[in-house]
Amino acid sequence: MHRILQKAGFKSDNASSIVVGIYRLTMKAGSDNFRQSSIQGVMKRIKAKGIKVVVYEPALSEDEFYGSQVISDLGEFKKLSHVIVANRYSEELKDVWDKVYTRDLYKRD
Repeated sequence: MHRILQKAGFKSDNASSIVVGIYRLTMKAGSDNFRQSSIQGVMKRIKAKGIKVVVYEPALSEDEFYGSQVISDLGEFKKLSHVIVANRYSEELKDVWDKVYTRDLYKRD
């Protein structure tokens, strides 16, 4: 989580101005199982720092996921997020790769 906060430019006095985007809740490509995703724990710890978390997950029809706003427009999501946490590389994020934090170093699932 430290690296996510660092990439977002987090300092103790600017938490409320930072937005962390969560790109897709599923762990594996092609999966629709995100209810038990480990990203939920990461979201909880980020929000505990006073940072706003938004979610982009096309499989969700709700406006909120565990207290975080769900944004259905990918362009809006990219624009709003200071850092984007992604479980895996996606071509959809190519234009904002400098904002992306992922451990998918080899760009494969």
